[in-house]
Amino acid sequence: MHLAAETKHHSPSAVQRLWLLRGLEQPGGKLPLFDEFGQHVDPRTVQACVDQGWAEPWYANPLKPDWVVCKLTPLGRAVVAPRRAAEAHVSWKLSLVKF
Repeated sequence: MHLAAETKHHSPSAVQRLWLLRGLEQPGGKLPLFDEFGQHVDPRTVQACVDQGWAEPWYANPLKPDWVVCKLTPLGRAVVAPRRAAEAHVSWKLSLVKF
C-alpha cells in the first residue's frame, strides 16, 4: 500500500498549516514558493500536503522545473478554514473585553 494512502485524514503539522493558510489569501488559492522569511518552502512540506489532498500541483514553473507551484484544494481549505474562523471569533470576543 502507498504511504500516502495510509496517512490520509490527519491534521496538518504546524508548518504545513502555516503554508496552507497563506493560500487562503491568494487568488485561486495559490500557495507560496517561499516562506515569510524568504526561504524556499521545503519540498517535503509541499509533497506531504499534496499526498494528503490539501494541495495540488497547479502549473509547471518554467524557470525552476523542480519547484512545484501548487494551489489549495477544497479539502485543504476545509482543513484550515474552520480553525481560522474559530481563531477570528476568539479574537473578536477579545476585542470586546475592556482593559
